[in-house]
Amino acid sequence: MLNIDLLVNAITTLLVTIDPPGLAPIFLGLTVGMTRPQRTQVALRGCVIAFCILAVFALTGAGVLSLLGISIGAFRIAGGLLLFWIAFEMIFERRNERKEKTSEVAITRDHIHNIAVFPLALPLIAGPGAISATILTSGSFPSALERGALIGVIALCIAILFLSLVIAERIDRFLGKTGRAILTRLLGVILAALAVQFVVDGVKSVFIG
Repeated sequence: MLNIDLLVNAITTLLVTIDPPGLAPIFLGLTVGMTRPQRTQVALRGCVIAFCILAVFALTGAGVLSLLGISIGAFRIAGGLLLFWIAFEMIFERRNERKEKTSEVAITRDHIHNIAVFPLALPLIAGPGAISATILTSGSFPSALERGALIGVIALCIAILFLSLVIAERIDRFLGKTGRAILTRLLGVILAALAVQFVVDGVKSVFIG
């Protein structure tokens, strides 16, 4: 039977890590000069690629760790610390600056030809934080049914992200600079709390379990 609390925790962790409201203005910057259908096509392709990447890690992440001799507990500690750093960046408004720099480099190098793949899918959507969060949450979904539910959670989060990218102009106008700053900090605090919980669970698993 599926644990509703674990599902809610997984949705919250992935949504906060992917950060749809934070990506919306960056997506607008990446697609300057494009028509609305072109933007929709870029958003759809980027989201599909990111979903495939996260789904693969959700299904095989624990197996890869086992092959490397890394316990889930140890990865929870490392992943929790990484997520905490992302939360720190969000709270002090450093994450968007880093993402904007990444997007600017990509525009000059690839001339917008492969924006959906780089940098939209990688590393803006399915970046180290999202991949770590996916592997971390997959440790709480051991059975085939639960893994299927986790894939559904990833699909839901990516679908929400896609919708936010499609209506990015409206979101940006609605939130404004102050609204984006408040929302990003609030999401950062939530992610920090989740990251601490991952570390606590990892320490218990390594030293007690």
